[in-house]
Amino acid sequence: MYRVFLAVIIVLILLLVSGSLFAVIRDSDSGPLFRIGGKNGGTGSRPGSGRYTVNPNRTEDSPAVFTGIGSLRIPSGNATVVLSISFPYPSGDRPFTEELVSRIGDFRSVANVYFSSIPSKNITAFDEEAAKKEILKRYNALLRLGKIETLYFTDFIVLE
Repeated sequence: MYRVFLAVIIVLILLLVSGSLFAVIRDSDSGPLFRIGGKNGGTGSRPGSGRYTVNPNRTEDSPAVFTGIGSLRIPSGNATVVLSISFPYPSGDRPFTEELVSRIGDFRSVANVYFSSIPSKNITAFDEEAAKKEILKRYNALLRLGKIETLYFTDFIVLE
């Protein structure tokens, strides 16, 4: 039993040493050797997943769509609002992208507070554009490194 354990340890050490040597010798700008999770390398394109697929034709200046807020279920009186919010942002602005990701909880909270404050009798007849403007104003008040220009409600369902 001891010899088997020792052989496994020696094999693991050899794998670690050979992998480290390979990493040192390999060019720093070379791509991955293999991808786990399909042809997108594990990045899904499911709306609301917080992930996005990389478009090979996209430039640094072209916008991407932020869907990291996901689907929200917000109780409002005796109704429930099911909502997904997305917005374009500059894909080349890495600090702003990181700020957006770090604010996902705040974004969800802002939408939750806004829609739960609407009386349930008014939720079916509310002004969507006014809601977008108010939520956009509240989102931009949270941000320091950039501004969001437009909001989209990709899903908006009221369940009574």
